Amino acid sequence: MTAPVVWLPIPPEEIEGLPEGPNYLFWNGGEDFPADPADCAFYVVPYMQPLDVVLRPMPHLSSVQVVQTLSAGVDNVMPGLKDLPEGVRLCNARGVHEASTAELALTLILASLRGVPGFVRAQDKGEWGGGFHPALADKNVLVVGYGSIGAAIEDRLVPFEVARVARVARSARTTARGPVHPLTELPSLLPEADVVVLSTPLTETTRHLVNADFLARMKDGALLVNVARGPVVDTKALLAELESGRLTAALDVTDPEPLPPGHPLWQAPGVLISPHVGGPTSAFLPRAKRLLIDQLSRFVNREPLGNVILTTGPINGATSA
Repeated sequence: MTAPVVWLPIPPEEIEGLPEGPNYLFWNGGEDFPADPADCAFYVVPYMQPLDVVLRPMPHLSSVQVVQTLSAGVDNVMPGLKDLPEGVRLCNARGVHEASTAELALTLILASLRGVPGFVRAQDKGEWGGGFHPALADKNVLVVGYGSIGAAIEDRLVPFEVARVARVARSARTTARGPVHPLTELPSLLPEADVVVLSTPLTETTRHLVNADFLARMKDGALLVNVARGPVVDTKALLAELESGRLTAALDVTDPEPLPPGHPLWQAPGVLISPHVGGPTSAFLPRAKRLLIDQLSRFVNREPLGNVILTTGPINGATSA
């Protein structure tokens, strides 16, 4: 029996504990493929590579059984699903990015509320300027997108003595920390929030979820934090609120992305921008390796895979998991 071929974006010799059996090949988006894509059974998508790189082998993956991302979102591979055979399982990297993304969300909240960008600019000029700034303590925080990352964000908010954390996801459920509200209840929750954190995946439902109506329902002076995906927010609508001074924002992701020089978001008042750095930290590699070892062990042993988002179907290219 021919050994299954696995494409890895991390050199296989650097992942101690990979199961024996597969033929592991390294490809992290280089111009040349490591072998014929038609023989690849398990495609691990290169991390933080451009869309055209990620999608380039997909029309040729005629034998692929699993597509595994190393990102929490799978929107970057969705356009390529139509080219895959039926029955391919698409898996995300749940468990890899929670710590790093939640850390950054908290960093952006604190930096924005406490005026850190202004301090940095003053330091560059050698100026000492005090002032009164809001604290995170006693604030109402709304987390929109309460999956594993949203829960990790709440874990880090609680020690800061916030008044309340409200949780919103696609559908209602109950957790140990309290109820999760469905998206349909967003309009009634937004006016109460001092800080709104976006950690939802990008889907057709969430694209431009944060539109003019959403923003208009936020209270005066509220902070919008986006660690999800740029297109979750209508940039034009957000710019209008920022330029009016009514809202502030902290954005790790933007639309467009990368944000081009001269884009009005760069100079908008009350906005802090980080260049999509929620995931790529020192915490990424060890967690990514553990995920790959676990998933490939399951694959080799023909056990159910974790983190299955969908399975490709014969008609529309995908069915829900």
